[in-house]
Formats: sequence, structure tokens, C-alpha cells
Amino acid sequence: MMKNDFTRRQFIETLMGGLMLWPAACQFQPSNNGLIPTRLMGKTGKRISMIGFGGWDLGFIDENLAINMIHSGVDQGVTFIDNAWEYNGGRSEEVVGKAITSGKLRDKVFLMSKVCARDYEGAKQHLEDGLNRMQTDHIDLVMLHSIQYDGDRERVFDPDNGAVKALLEARKEGKLKYIGFSGHRDPQIHLDMLAMPFEWDAVLLPLNIMDAHYNSFQKRVLPELLSRQIAPLGMKSLVGNFNRISQRVNISAELCRRYAMSLPVSTLVCGWQNMDEMQLCIDIARDFEPLTESKIEELLVTSENSAADGTAELYKDSRSGYGCSHHSRILQAEQG
Repeated sequence: MMKNDFTRRQFIETLMGGLMLWPAACQFQPSNNGLIPTRLMGKTGKRISMIGFGGWDLGFIDENLAINMIHSGVDQGVTFIDNAWEYNGGRSEEVVGKAITSGKLRDKVFLMSKVCARDYEGAKQHLEDGLNRMQTDHIDLVMLHSIQYDGDRERVFDPDNGAVKALLEARKEGKLKYIGFSGHRDPQIHLDMLAMPFEWDAVLLPLNIMDAHYNSFQKRVLPELLSRQIAPLGMKSLVGNFNRISQRVNISAELCRRYAMSLPVSTLVCGWQNMDEMQLCIDIARDFEPLTESKIEELLVTSENSAADGTAELYKDSRSGYGCSHHSRILQAEQG
């Protein structure tokens, strides 16, 4: 029996219903020249590559390798690039800036980054830092990063001093196009943000076979995004770099990726640390076909025991400290 009063069969029916609810997000639009498919980014009408670069890894690995991976990936149709102001002390944004400048790729890529500050002035500064680091005059999608701490919603929506005010001003100035938020601790926090009177364009959330069993974003948040045509962006399909699914249960990284790609998401953000990891995902995406219901059920059965208590998903534990290190330091300072 799955948690939250969902049987496995009910969950699969809900999942497959989601595929029908928002078919434009799931049906890919392959290009005529062999690039990977694209998917619709919610109600924006924008199409983005169905897989994307995870920004943290791009700043962690060797710079020349990261730049070469971006050039090669974009050539094959991986045009969505994730990032955040805090990743590797800003190095991730800087590497992306070098890659798109040296390859003259700005018109070919869709840039997403995230601001860590919850306040107006801080968010403005983080956005300006991101623009400078990535050597661009606009960022396509800017998110509020790791919205998962007590009081975050009230901070960002403060009418005088909240980060949302800064992002709205920046959008009017042409410095960004779309606005969203990310987080990976508790689905209820996502639902609380979605309850605010604000038109979100996209939400970044953890989606993997472990999440299906414990405090599930797939069961609670994904249907809400689909019903409102807010673009779901998937992350943590391998449950992060330090706690991969294959270490806990006998399911290959390829199947884990394919499971997440089979969900009704606009793109799946993937962390790659070498060319082989990137190429594997590109090969999966290029000729992608969603997993069948029977295969999804098989994977859920295989992963159920390992995922049941949530220890496989460290980022859902508030005691882990997993999240935005910049914001965590500010909160610790405030609390003395």
C-alpha cells in the first residue's frame, strides 16, 4: 500500500491521467535534423528541450570539460540550462556565461537561474550578479530558490520588501521573461506557494521513483500544476549525486531517467559530470517513448521497500540542512 491513502493502482491511474490531462507537455516535437525532442512549457507557449543541464554540476567539474559539454549538448538539442546564484559560489553561472559567449549560443539556449535572497534588495542583487556572470542582458526563467523554510512564503511576498517585487520589476525591465520557484522538502510548501494570488510560469520539483512512495510531489503537486498549466520541471531523477537510487535498489540509472521523462513534465534537469553521462541521456531522449503502465508498476514495486521511510530522499528531511546554503546562513545568523 502506498502512503497517503493511495494504492499503487490509483497512483498509476492518476499518473496516466496526467499524461492525458496535458498532452502537449508530454508529446514531443522532434526537429527535422535529429535534435532531441522539445516539450511545451506550460501555458507560456514556449517549447524547451525535454532534458536540460543541471547547473550545479557544470560549476563543480573541470571548466573546459563543462564548456565542451555545453557546446556538444546544444549541438544535439539540449538547449535548457539550469543554474542558481549560489551554485559553487557563482562559478556555475560564470562557466555557463563563458560557454554561451565562446560558442555564440545565447539565441540557441533557454537560460534558467534562481535567486537565493528572499528580500527585495537581495533578489535584485542576485539577479544582477547572474546577468553579469552569464554575460547576458536577460535570463529566460528566474526562480525563487529552495522555497522550503519556515516563513519563506511571507518573506518573498512582502509587498514592500519581498523578492517577488524585485522579479516583477525586472520582468518589466526586460531582464527576465518567466517567473517560478523551486524546492524539494515538502509538497505542502509547494501547495502553499501555489495558493498565493500569483501567476507562476514554472515550478521545479523532485520527481523520481522514490518520491512516488513518500511525501510525494508526484501525487500532491504535479496534478495541481497540470490542471493550471504551470510548467512542471523535474529534478533529482537519480535522487541526487550523493544518494543515487541504484545504490539502494536494483534499478539502472537509465531506467530511473526514463521513469522521470515519462512523467508529464516540460523538461527533466539532469546533473552530468562527464560526456558519457550526458550522452546516455541524450540517446534516451532522442528516440524517447514513455514507459508502459506495466513497466511503471514494476519499478514502483521494486522501489517500494527502499523508499517507504523517506531515508532515500535526504533533501526531504528538515534536519539534513540540504537546501539553499546562502539562505540557511542568513536564518542561522538571525536566530543567533
